[in-house]
Amino acid sequence: MGEKKTEVLLIEDNPGDRRLIREAFDDGKMAVNLHTAQDGVEAVVFLRREGRYADAPRPDLIILDLNLPKKNGHEVLAEIKADEQLKRIPVVVLTSSEADTDIAKCYNLHANCYIAKPVDLEQFSAVVQTIENFWFTTVKLPKGE
Repeated sequence: MGEKKTEVLLIEDNPGDRRLIREAFDDGKMAVNLHTAQDGVEAVVFLRREGRYADAPRPDLIILDLNLPKKNGHEVLAEIKADEQLKRIPVVVLTSSEADTDIAKCYNLHANCYIAKPVDLEQFSAVVQTIENFWFTTVKLPKGE
């Protein structure tokens, strides 16, 4: 029997960033099952297990970009943290914004951490590896449903 994979929902509209994050997880030590949502509306539908996502697993971790179409990352974060079924899922904001207002707003909405995306490819991969090591090795996460 294989090891249980860690379920991660990546909410990211940029195909290049999605690919880089997938590759970094593939190169990592943990078995990660990476699900993606390309906009905020799709992310909420996935998390609420509606429509085509009725059988979606509950994520162990959410990686959230702020600059999303249809519903931005702040709105998605607010919905996650206001929902009794979802609020304990850790949310890592991984975004290109380094604006103090975005950082403060995310922590006010109970983001678990905020990371600015590095532009350098090696650093980008290192950041994803750090997320993996910290959230899946160091931290104790609550059990899912």
